[in-house]
Amino acid sequence: MSATYTITLKNCAFFARHGVLDEEEFLGQRFFVDAELEVEQGSALVDDSIDDTVHYGIAFTEIERIVTGRRRYLIEALALEVAKTLCVRFPQVRRAKVSVRKPNAPVPGILDYVEVTVEHVA
Repeated sequence: MSATYTITLKNCAFFARHGVLDEEEFLGQRFFVDAELEVEQGSALVDDSIDDTVHYGIAFTEIERIVTGRRRYLIEALALEVAKTLCVRFPQVRRAKVSVRKPNAPVPGILDYVEVTVEHVA
């Protein structure tokens, strides 16, 4: 049996232009991303080596690249792309759970945000 540990990047904020409506693309808005990465232990915890774990600075940059990249209509698709990319970029990640929050979702009422969470198993 192998052990795992979790690395979490919480409330990463980016300006982007995702959404179905034309004004969402034109105006843009802030999106917030949480990424929870289940990492196979390997030797990182014993050797104290960055080479054997997920470098969270690089993980943040990967999330930023995707979120601020091409427009997506659905934050579901955005969250899945982030989760899949993190699993590919870091082979020691066994599972990536990614949430994307959209505080200014175009709904006919008041809310804090809309959030979608996806989970990808490597």
